[in-house]
Amino acid sequence: MSTLHIKKKSENSIDLLAFGALVVRLDSGVTPLDYASSVNLHVSGGEYNVAANLAGAFQMDTAIASAMVNYPIGNKIRHEVKKMGVKPFYKEFEFDGVRGPNMALVYSDRGQGVRAPVVFYNRSNEAAALINKDSFDWPQIFSHQVRWFHSGGIFSALGPDIPETIIAGMKEAHKNGAIVSFDLNYRAKLWESLVKKGEDPKIKAQAILSKIVENVDVLFGNEEDLQLGLGLKGPDVEKKGKLDASSFYSMMDQVTKRFTNIKAVATTMREVVSTNKHNWSAVLYYDGKGYLAPTKTLDVYDRVGGGDGFAAGLIYGLLSGKDPQTALNLGWAHGALLTTYPGDTSMANLDLVESLASGSASSRIKR
Repeated sequence: MSTLHIKKKSENSIDLLAFGALVVRLDSGVTPLDYASSVNLHVSGGEYNVAANLAGAFQMDTAIASAMVNYPIGNKIRHEVKKMGVKPFYKEFEFDGVRGPNMALVYSDRGQGVRAPVVFYNRSNEAAALINKDSFDWPQIFSHQVRWFHSGGIFSALGPDIPETIIAGMKEAHKNGAIVSFDLNYRAKLWESLVKKGEDPKIKAQAILSKIVENVDVLFGNEEDLQLGLGLKGPDVEKKGKLDASSFYSMMDQVTKRFTNIKAVATTMREVVSTNKHNWSAVLYYDGKGYLAPTKTLDVYDRVGGGDGFAAGLIYGLLSGKDPQTALNLGWAHGALLTTYPGDTSMANLDLVESLASGSASSRIKR
């Protein structure tokens, strides 16, 4: 592993370019969807969330490359992306009035107490799955002085041409001196839907994700993602859900030997006591050394997006030249704060993130 070389910011830089699918999450709150009579709409997407968080909470210049469909749901997403201050690069699709292509819908409830949240998708005929190597002009996009390029494993599983398109974006990022990050986010259901009959979805996922990770500088993923997504050997899952970084650290030797390009690996650690009570920490392995965030008990309002909140805070710290421990603590703090808001993207500000990261935040009323 070697130290990240962060490209200096210029007047017209894009600090982070995200590449992924945009979705709408239909959130029925504490009411299960089977019984819901209303839902809230949240514009989301793992990669977009990172860009939106960096723009909103950290006042950075960010962009998203994604598919867009010209119909009301697409318009809803366009408006939200613009409101969050994220610059769009869209591959446009026309809606045929009946079958699509569509912007994906994610359905969820928040759960409550002993009742876990339930999340499921409708990604039928999704526009993002139609993205291919001709969808974006990477040299033109990277002429905007992009400093960081981010994509993820959920997006990689949507269509057969997407992995090679991600890799093309990563190669162009490196050519232009940008850092490349990738969130493994292994989701078995998505890979099962992609494979042909008789194919092993796990083997296919590992082959595709390994090829992508060969082009990555900063990897986000816990030990389960590393095992299932990359086929690395790891400890038994008996410690799953416990705040113990030892199993994560034990896999770093494998990661760095197999992927010599990787410079940092990071993940959140979450022990779910109940739906609304989580013990929360995070860990970073950077330049051959481990860093551990504090542990805090969270009163969770909406857990969705906490990992993307962590990634955004960590990336902000690294882009801003903070030391690894400070960058990790900023990610930990922002991810924690994100669980206190409705929706998938941040409503925090930098002062609040920094005060929680430094241990000086208070929950007393502010007047």
